[in-house]
Amino acid sequence: MAEPEGPPVRRPSLFDAVLPLVALATLIAGSLALFGLDALDGPLQVALVMCAGIAALIALKNGHNWQQVQSAGQEAVGSVTSAVFILLAVGALIGTWNLSGTIPTLVYYGLQVLSPSWFYAATAIICGIVALSIGSSWTTAATIGVGLVGIATLLDVSAAITAGAVISGAYLGDKTSPLSETTILTAQMAGVDPREHIKRQVWTSGPAFLIALAVFFVLGLVQAPDVQDAVATSTELADLDKLFWISPVNLLPLVLLVVLSVRKAPASLSLLVSSLFAGVLAAFTQQQVVADFIAGQGTVLVESIKATWLAMATGFHADTGIADVDRLVSRGGMSSMLFTLWLIFGAVTFGVLLERFGLIARLIDPLIASAKSTGRLFLTVFGCAFGLNLVAGDQYIALILPARIFRVEFARRGLAPTNLSRLTADSGTVTSPLVPWNSCGAFMGATLGVSTLLYLPYAIFCYASPALSVLYGVTGFKIERVEPATVDPSPERSD
Repeated sequence: MAEPEGPPVRRPSLFDAVLPLVALATLIAGSLALFGLDALDGPLQVALVMCAGIAALIALKNGHNWQQVQSAGQEAVGSVTSAVFILLAVGALIGTWNLSGTIPTLVYYGLQVLSPSWFYAATAIICGIVALSIGSSWTTAATIGVGLVGIATLLDVSAAITAGAVISGAYLGDKTSPLSETTILTAQMAGVDPREHIKRQVWTSGPAFLIALAVFFVLGLVQAPDVQDAVATSTELADLDKLFWISPVNLLPLVLLVVLSVRKAPASLSLLVSSLFAGVLAAFTQQQVVADFIAGQGTVLVESIKATWLAMATGFHADTGIADVDRLVSRGGMSSMLFTLWLIFGAVTFGVLLERFGLIARLIDPLIASAKSTGRLFLTVFGCAFGLNLVAGDQYIALILPARIFRVEFARRGLAPTNLSRLTADSGTVTSPLVPWNSCGAFMGATLGVSTLLYLPYAIFCYASPALSVLYGVTGFKIERVEPATVDPSPERSD
């Protein structure tokens, strides 16, 4: 006997589409008002899970069954599997890189060559070069970025501004590197050759980065230290040298990571290999540090294994009595990323439910119809991409959906697909670290040890790049046109 059919599926109403977003804004504002920055340690995650529950109830009300809702949730969690392993590997890497003296060595040498007056600008340039070379903003922030934020602490300059400079440089390199997976994905989704996409990116990324550098130079000059600060820094520098054996040898885990990244090894695997290598290196170069960290009986081999294991699990911890040094090196471990993973799971599940059950399309379709001019269309694409970073919690959704939704409209209006690929990258990729519950914002905050809400005003590149992209659309500058056509809405993919 055939099973009875369920109720017919209804198209979501405008109220259906708006309600989850109102709930999101209300609960996030409430959590921040009640808990401040501590909202990231649980209340914000609860808010996102509650919003996902509201979206699920709306789907059920419109005739979808629970199996479909459950399938969407499974898809959401599956979509961030690679991010989960990267985050765990980064936590392990920070722990063992502190144990092996890799991060203290980066800080020690950096303190000797970086002046506070141009520190922020130098930070952005260094991170930009590294990210361009390896094609990953996350790896750049987790390695060089962590060291530079540590240097900022000892130089007594702003860690929040430094984090903004790290992110500005890291995302410049990420979105213009031929090795970046987001660069390749954006080009493919818009049906553009990646090399042509990168050429067009330069027209917004280059000026945006110059604007960021100018701001960082001014901020550095305003915060020039006095003689007393210089004396304090010299003392901390000497103390760092006493605690760890400082040598270029300690930078070998960084060299290994760069080599693996350039050879396109999977990011999580590269990070884990470098973490383990740092633990092995510590057994030979930081024996006293290892012994103090474990503080137990046992052979050198057993102590080294325990130290590496604990540093990867719960992070490295030091109690030197020097507050700045302890704060610098007492970090890391996979456990330090658990709140971040909770945040990502809640945000991505909420975003996928909105997309799967037509709530996002219900909001966007009227916006496309009302965008009569090219400038309005560009602004609509930006609003869609940034809005998806807010509600979907993942930059990949913010890249894929706008390219999928607007590709046909750009072709119909005779706008070359390179316009869409550049605009999507400017709007989706670089705005993702500005949102605390987005996977990128959560990652940067957890990795750099600076809350997203604190570095947000100083991630200058992440504002300037989309602003220039929209401005080009309004003025017609560097807007390429082709013959109007009707295209297949599915993206072209290269095998």
